[in-house]
Amino acid sequence: MEVHHLNCGTMSLGVVDHCLLVETADSLVLIDSGFGIDCVRAPDDILGFARHLMRPALDENETAIRQIERLGFAPTDVRHIVLTHLDLDHAGGIADFPWATVHVHGPEFRAAMKPSRSDRFRYRAQEWAHDPRWKLNESGGSERWFGFKSVRDLDGLPPEILVVPLYGHTRGHVGVAVDTGTGWLLHCGDAFLTELQFNPLLPGLFFADALYGAPDPKLAFARLSNLRRLIDLNNRHSDEVTVFSSHDRTAFNRLASR
Repeated sequence: MEVHHLNCGTMSLGVVDHCLLVETADSLVLIDSGFGIDCVRAPDDILGFARHLMRPALDENETAIRQIERLGFAPTDVRHIVLTHLDLDHAGGIADFPWATVHVHGPEFRAAMKPSRSDRFRYRAQEWAHDPRWKLNESGGSERWFGFKSVRDLDGLPPEILVVPLYGHTRGHVGVAVDTGTGWLLHCGDAFLTELQFNPLLPGLFFADALYGAPDPKLAFARLSNLRRLIDLNNRHSDEVTVFSSHDRTAFNRLASR
């Protein structure tokens, strides 16, 4: 499967919003959606106060739908969207594809639909006011992928695309793995910030990450545990799996230039 790397929303300090566009045999699959057209045209309504913290460029040319058009595809070719989580900078573009099935992990969907006090800032119901075609996936099975629990039965998607629960940043955060035919890509969403955290000579970056976005201490612990597992995956299987996060510009530039 051919995979296109898209930056769907440059933010402050040059942070990117790394999304994937996957060409399957019969459709396009978007993995995360970045900021959408409505975010650009009505940022105060859609993004609220978070706009001033993230400071997105709000460039319509960076939206997934415009990039897909420039690649020569029709927006209606996008039949599925798989989300790592429902934070406003990851789900902002789903409204541009109202016909698409939006795959989201069950715990994440439930957290977003009835957010706790600590979660209310991160989720913006305005981004799904169009009543998307939600499709929930749960982690009740025993399927394993490189030692990680995984969910492979995503309705309408080939088995080469699966979700990998990576709780911590949010209550139902997942990674999305794609078998390209020449190796796996693991889009880790916000499970970590930068590949510099994989460097054993920079332990401060590893532990500082526990404070990033985790809603409570229990999830902060889960986040650190998953980061350790991702580092181990990278160390043991970098020849088979490319591990990257949503907002790491260095990783995005390297992957997008291949």
